[in-house]
Amino acid sequence: MFSRRTFLSALAATAAAPHAIQAQTGEAFDPTPQEVRIKKLYVPGQLLVLPRSFYLYLVTEERKAIRYGVGVGKAGLEFTGTAVIQVKKEWPTWRPTQEMIERSPREYAKFVDNDYVQPGGPGNPLGARALYLFQNGVDTYFRIHGTTQPSTIGHAVSNGCIRMLNEHVVDLYNRVPIGTVVTVL
Repeated sequence: MFSRRTFLSALAATAAAPHAIQAQTGEAFDPTPQEVRIKKLYVPGQLLVLPRSFYLYLVTEERKAIRYGVGVGKAGLEFTGTAVIQVKKEWPTWRPTQEMIERSPREYAKFVDNDYVQPGGPGNPLGARALYLFQNGVDTYFRIHGTTQPSTIGHAVSNGCIRMLNEHVVDLYNRVPIGTVVTVL
């Protein structure tokens, strides 16, 4: 007979299964860039971001990609869809969006009721490089960028942007041209 207790035990075991499978295969999250195999349908030069696994893939040739670990947007703030890198900047300036300021006025107090823009440099939240995502020629205000918070890589903590370690975003920046298609699933 299938009791409520048996059902709840089975449900708990099922919920834990993905973690157990991950532990058994030895596939822990690793942000280090590495060459991996990828499905044939992605074309060389394309960027693919899988937020649930915290990886960004640069397709280098058919069925091959360089995989980078990333941080992604918090629930409800994440970007999904397809965009194009239309602007690239080294040590970009930064100002939070009005929505960010409204959500966290204390955190962004120095930006309230003014036009202050934080200069680029090692203390800037966008880090060493930024790739600006556009759709139909319009800025989405989402970026692929470096970070001053390396511990956030592998987590969903940003206001929607894709974060990378600074040394990794510099590598990616040097590999992708303006016009690169970015798909975030």
